Amino acid sequence: MPLIELPQSFILGCALLLGLVVGSFLNVLILRLPRKMYAEHKASCTEDESEETPANRWFGLDYLITPSSHCPKCNHLIRAWQNIPIISWLLLRGKCSNCSTEISIRYPVIEAVTGLLTLAVVWHFGATSQTLYISVLFWGLISLTVIDIDEQLLPDELTLPLLWLGLIFNFSNGFVSLEDAVIGAIAGYLSLWFVFQVFRLITGKEGMGYGDFKLFALFGAWLGWQLLPQILLLSSLLGAIIGISLVLIQGRDKHQPLPFGPYLTLAGTIAFFWGEQINQAYWQFSGL
Repeated sequence: MPLIELPQSFILGCALLLGLVVGSFLNVLILRLPRKMYAEHKASCTEDESEETPANRWFGLDYLITPSSHCPKCNHLIRAWQNIPIISWLLLRGKCSNCSTEISIRYPVIEAVTGLLTLAVVWHFGATSQTLYISVLFWGLISLTVIDIDEQLLPDELTLPLLWLGLIFNFSNGFVSLEDAVIGAIAGYLSLWFVFQVFRLITGKEGMGYGDFKLFALFGAWLGWQLLPQILLLSSLLGAIIGISLVLIQGRDKHQPLPFGPYLTLAGTIAFFWGEQINQAYWQFSGL
């Protein structure tokens, strides 16, 4: 049932604007969450954790609020009009208004991707209460993807809440039954854990991290165990294609590890929008 009865164009416009604003927040989260994790790890290694240290200021959720957004070079505080998604970056021509240090184009790109993906979610699933859950999921997936690219890290602070959110979603008439969701979460984690152990026994190396297990379990919790083979196959295929392209085009060292999280996320996104259609096309094509 629709959450609100309003013209579709108005709803989609609001979805786009909301996504842009959330994208601006995600830029902060993506930058500061890894810093918080490293600061906590460093503080846990000190002899006296009760002592006031800069790292302790990162505990809790304060890191999302303080310090205020500022230029990392000159510490110039970013005013409200300079923090309008995409528009401010364009008006400032991608530079700090105080010291002219270049502002990475990544910031408006993340805002644009978040806005367009939120728009796509509302367009595809409608303006329903379920769409709120799904939007939160995709906002988290965007954060996880960029953090994994930057740090080769998938924080539990994001993966685990999103996994539980998927179980709650399917508890109240979501995509699949709660039973399939629980089995999906278990199967998602254990399947990659098994692959990890076999790969380590054969090669003596670790092919992926535990964060990948939890991310795969997340998709199982949302979509059920039925779509896990499709997600794994698509993510492996995408990883191979992109990895080989980076080696051939950019001359990337083939021994340099690539984060697997972004490929899982991309494959999971495809499954969210077209997973059932892909499975049906496969069964029809195979004649089974």
